[in-house]
Amino acid sequence: MFLFRPVKSSASSDIPAWYGITGPISEDFPEEPELVHTRKMIESLKTYSVFEDDLELLHRHRTSFYLTSYQNLPELLTKKVGGKILPFGSYHLGANSKGADIDALCIGPGFLQREDFFTSFYEKLKAQEAVHNILAIEETYVPVIKLSLDGIKIDLIFALVAQKCIPENLDLLDDKMLKYINQRCARKILQVAEETLKLVPNVYNFRLTLRVIKLWAKRRNIYSNMLGFLGGISWAILVARICQLYPNATASTLVMKFFKVYSMWVWPIPVRLRIVNDCYFNLPFWDPSVNPSDRSHIMPIITPAYPQQNTSFNVSPSTLAIMTEEIKRGHAITQEIQQKNAAWSKLFETPNFFEKYQYVLRNIKAKISIVL
Repeated sequence: MFLFRPVKSSASSDIPAWYGITGPISEDFPEEPELVHTRKMIESLKTYSVFEDDLELLHRHRTSFYLTSYQNLPELLTKKVGGKILPFGSYHLGANSKGADIDALCIGPGFLQREDFFTSFYEKLKAQEAVHNILAIEETYVPVIKLSLDGIKIDLIFALVAQKCIPENLDLLDDKMLKYINQRCARKILQVAEETLKLVPNVYNFRLTLRVIKLWAKRRNIYSNMLGFLGGISWAILVARICQLYPNATASTLVMKFFKVYSMWVWPIPVRLRIVNDCYFNLPFWDPSVNPSDRSHIMPIITPAYPQQNTSFNVSPSTLAIMTEEIKRGHAITQEIQQKNAAWSKLFETPNFFEKYQYVLRNIKAKISIVL
């Protein structure tokens, strides 16, 4: 079975001969019917306002540049010690939907206090003419500053690096950097998006496929880490693994293979993009052979950067059953599309909530009633 095929290396180096931890299932290149499916798929995506037009893209890029330039940083950071603001998440992956937020990480030197982020830095941002609706949320697992910058919503989080200065060429993908980051910040600074983009054979096809899967998941109400389903990082890793298994396939084929592969997947076999070695920096590292709590995870989807984490730890037996049902539905529909018996729009149909569930609890004016 392809899940357990051993990794081999090229004769000239230790670099694997393929992407991922196993060899590809198929290296076939697309033929004309598959290219036609992809064109139709893109046209369908356009009707759901998935893509931004050229002006919107330019506006977002300018806003990102403005955010990441030093003019927004306090003088304490810019004069002697430097600092960085780096986008991450869906925007960095290049799979953000129209009007989506930009997630960004602000990196400061270790002698600063976390309070500086929510005081002097907050006031600096607030004074910017283009900044509106700014809100500091400190009492949460991941403290964040939310704001609107020139009409685009930004979620800004903070990380401290135990160094006197932040070099311009700071490499966040260097595992050694984690020795200088306190534990709380390490989870935030993890650049999963950057690592994921390095681990797919075709970034354009990955991004297009991810847009399809994200739209499908949102419209089928299974896009929410908080509610026990999967968040953006989890879906991205699942898509990236399919890209590794079918490195030359076009996006429509990758979508079809996504549903086929995961409709047969035997959980809790983990989905991972590469083998991540434990650097022993005393950071939480997902490893069910060592950590008893990790053995209870029923749908492990593992980050490709150190320290590896399970992005889907909130999944429960009930939410896994729902997602499994939806993936099987997606597989059946994409088979119909492949046979030209259905349009792509069928994949994105929203469920009728009251037809799907016979009994529904609802709260109206603090009174709970049962809808039969």
